[in-house]
Amino acid sequence: MTDLPTLRQRTNEIIEEVETVIIGKRHTVELAVAALLCNGHVLLEDIPGVGKTMLAKALAKASGCSYKRIQFTPDLLPADITGTAIFNQKTADFEFRPGPVFANIVLADEINRASPKTQSSLLECMAEFQVTADGVTRPLPSPFFVIATENPIEYRGTYPLPEAQLDRFLMRLHMGYPTAAQEIAVLEGQVIEHPINAVKSVAGCEVVVGLQHAIREVYLETSIKQYMVALTTATREHPMVALGASPRGSLGLMRASQALAAMAGREFVIPDDVKAVAEPVLAHRLILKPEARAENISGHDIVQEIMRQVPVPALTRS
Repeated sequence: MTDLPTLRQRTNEIIEEVETVIIGKRHTVELAVAALLCNGHVLLEDIPGVGKTMLAKALAKASGCSYKRIQFTPDLLPADITGTAIFNQKTADFEFRPGPVFANIVLADEINRASPKTQSSLLECMAEFQVTADGVTRPLPSPFFVIATENPIEYRGTYPLPEAQLDRFLMRLHMGYPTAAQEIAVLEGQVIEHPINAVKSVAGCEVVVGLQHAIREVYLETSIKQYMVALTTATREHPMVALGASPRGSLGLMRASQALAAMAGREFVIPDDVKAVAEPVLAHRLILKPEARAENISGHDIVQEIMRQVPVPALTRS
């Protein structure tokens, strides 16, 4: 079992390597690494050109895991993702050719440009870490981590992700524009070559799996669990929400909080850990009522309001 000092060192090394490519977005990088430790998945929603693809590629290189990219388009078929059976003339039999989903870190680029049928081919992969094709179920490699991207501005030729698929993502993250100083640093870093070429592997698949097991040892006081459930329950009772966060949201809060605590070198979760992950874990799971959209109220606004209203527990653990 990986101890917490080693976990903190390993995750810091991964974060620092990714930050050589993704400049000025440490919080986003930390949350992406936390999602990897939770064995969860991330939806990166932002405008083109802010580094969504580079974040996935840098994280794969730094963690020492295999990486595949799937460009989602309207003509993409489920078999293009999961794989298909090919007839082998030598053996006179069909052989399964694994699709690009058989990798440790999979980038589903512009996921909302594929048809709902193709999008749904990822559901089993993300929830059960397996692929069923031609009546045969095949396990996916471990760790298995999906980073999906989408552009929130362009809606022509897109298919919005259904609620069931959104719920499969542990977090929805945003990159945002860099500051002027950060953008100058980006320019200076790419004068000769792209810094992605210099990213080193500082872990490996076995190491990452060990880190995933280690975060589950982080202690959660009963009051912290009650606080998490109170937050998710409040989303279901909010007057502007038609459908609140599911129990999977509570589980996501728990795992993400454990990951952040472990990455900080703590053996227990504190309320600040829960607050730090509440918006990225819960906001995308909320189905808002029409009046909320009419008033330009977002899931982010509602989660922030709920966090201000739900009492924060006082820890008794010494």
